[in-house]
Amino acid sequence: METIAASVHVTKDTTANPAPLGLLGFGMTTVLLNLHNAGLYPLDTMILGMGLFFGGMAQIFAGIMEWKKGNTFGTTAFTAYGLFWMSLVALLVFPAIGWGKAAGNVAMTAYLGIWGLFTAIMFVGLLNSTVPCSLFSERWRFSFSCWPWVTLLKARPLKLSRVLRGSFAVCWQCTPD
Repeated sequence: METIAASVHVTKDTTANPAPLGLLGFGMTTVLLNLHNAGLYPLDTMILGMGLFFGGMAQIFAGIMEWKKGNTFGTTAFTAYGLFWMSLVALLVFPAIGWGKAAGNVAMTAYLGIWGLFTAIMFVGLLNSTVPCSLFSERWRFSFSCWPWVTLLKARPLKLSRVLRGSFAVCWQCTPD
């Protein structure tokens, strides 16, 4: 009887973990935007540049790197949130350069609300993951689910609305894991 030996070649993945890049891109850009929402400084090129390049492109790069590693969840999360930041910058810049009318409060509420729904769906996908990741995603879900209501507050010319928006913005980033 003849024995056939099978040869298996296993290649170890030695590429870097892209998650810190993606998480920093999202987190740092979110903090800067929320500091603007709190009224500390106006919406300017610092926030837009950060949203376009670090919040947007860096997360897309991290998503592509996650795809290379075979991580479907990381690919979906990082590329989607990278495109979120790029589309948010486009919503703010396009009207200023004459590429359409600025989105109203109802439209922005719908835009941020659908992203909140996406984040909630992604959170459900994380339930099979580790507990720390689920807790981190819970913060994202809370942030996105509150943004539409904060946008509606902008429509009311009350001084209280600015205080509430600022409070929400600071609390979103300061809640403990």
